[in-house]
Amino acid sequence: MTIAHPAALSVINLSALSIVNWFFWVLCLGAFVVEAWAFGDAISRPTTAFPAAGKQTKPLWLVILGVAFVIGIGGAVGALYLLSVFPIVAFVAAAIYLVDVRPKVRALKSGNSSHSGPYGPW
Repeated sequence: MTIAHPAALSVINLSALSIVNWFFWVLCLGAFVVEAWAFGDAISRPTTAFPAAGKQTKPLWLVILGVAFVIGIGGAVGALYLLSVFPIVAFVAAAIYLVDVRPKVRALKSGNSSHSGPYGPW
């Protein structure tokens, strides 16, 4: 049986590990900001705009983004493990809302499309 020499264990630089942990914490903090922005934006949009834009309902998006927001808080305060899949899934959900759903819901400012034609309002 071979026992590793203590000098062999000193190859790992502990300050480098703290820098990597700090980097991932900054990424989690940035993801939390995106998740908070998506959740706040979904709250401010009219309920009727979601189905009118051909997207899922507002309550469903609020549940998805609310869970993402809570997971983002856990990642930002360091309560979740940084290599866990949950912060990644939460960020992806917020990104899907911001890139796909938000532009279409935002285009329907009043929540109804009764005075809107194919080229804009009339």
